Amino acid sequence: MSEPVREPLRIGVLGAARITERALVDPARAAGHRLVAVAARDRSRAEAFAGRHGVERVAGSYADLLADPEVEVVYNPLANGLHGPWNLAALAAGKHVLTEKPSASNAEEAAEVREAAAKSGTVFMEGFHYLFHPVTRRLHELLDSGELGELRRVETLVAIPAPEDGDPRWSLSLAGGAVMDLGCYSLHAQRMLARWAGGAPSLVSARGGERAGAPGVDEWLDAELAFPGGATGSARCHMAYDGLEMSCRIIGTKGEASAPNFVLPHLDDRVVVRTADGERTEHLGTRSSYAYQLEAFAARVREGTPVPLDADDAVATMTLVDACYRAAGLPPRPRSVVGN
Repeated sequence: MSEPVREPLRIGVLGAARITERALVDPARAAGHRLVAVAARDRSRAEAFAGRHGVERVAGSYADLLADPEVEVVYNPLANGLHGPWNLAALAAGKHVLTEKPSASNAEEAAEVREAAAKSGTVFMEGFHYLFHPVTRRLHELLDSGELGELRRVETLVAIPAPEDGDPRWSLSLAGGAVMDLGCYSLHAQRMLARWAGGAPSLVSARGGERAGAPGVDEWLDAELAFPGGATGSARCHMAYDGLEMSCRIIGTKGEASAPNFVLPHLDDRVVVRTADGERTEHLGTRSSYAYQLEAFAARVREGTPVPLDADDAVATMTLVDACYRAAGLPPRPRSVVGN
């Protein structure tokens, strides 16, 4: 007997961001979901996006898209500072929300998003897509199995070459900075190890450097963490690096495992395991982590299947992000006030 076919999601897209094709359009098309509408501040960009990606119609504004009764899911890939306001607006409109990380500009705003999600009764999920890929799942399985022994140390680094000077990621008013764009992955990956470390990590220290010409905006930041069970963590990020590196190394009392690119495992699907028995390399598959993420989100919306990324998790991440900024002598990101 065949399984019942899941009803496609009816998705509305805010903006015409570059990440949307990889993060949503391709996985949605492969899974048979509908791209019902798109809105952008520049209507011509929205029209071009709709034409390229088969979106059914163009909404006149973000508010018009949220008012569309056929749109049940809102995908928010806007600049960081616009995540919070439009997540709040989408939840108030009764929509399910899949938002790019981070969910808000700071922990206070993230808490408001959590309250709005609880009030709306709809699904809210922050897009830490890496968590759904077999690469990260395998790292967790290796801890579960006991092969690595007890967790002692975690090292994460997420770094990219510098975006252009005018990029929104260098804008304090749009909640830019290395931690917001990259370091949130480093921190989140460590937070997800709480079950093997006696609880969630706390911040020990942080240091960072400002981007020249962008006061208050971090070009890099290194954070040291401590877990209740005695393990320690190093969570680093750099947004003007000499290459791309997105690595995670987990060290236990019996061995270690590393993923050279845990954030974008479709580029490198290796997990390298080193124990007293020797070294081995496992390949976990180059299917996009975004495809796994959308599957999990759809299952949550349609069947109520639990996911680890909810509004509570988003608040915990932003609380740690804010703490890193303060410890490094930088301000937490200000919230944005936006119109239609």
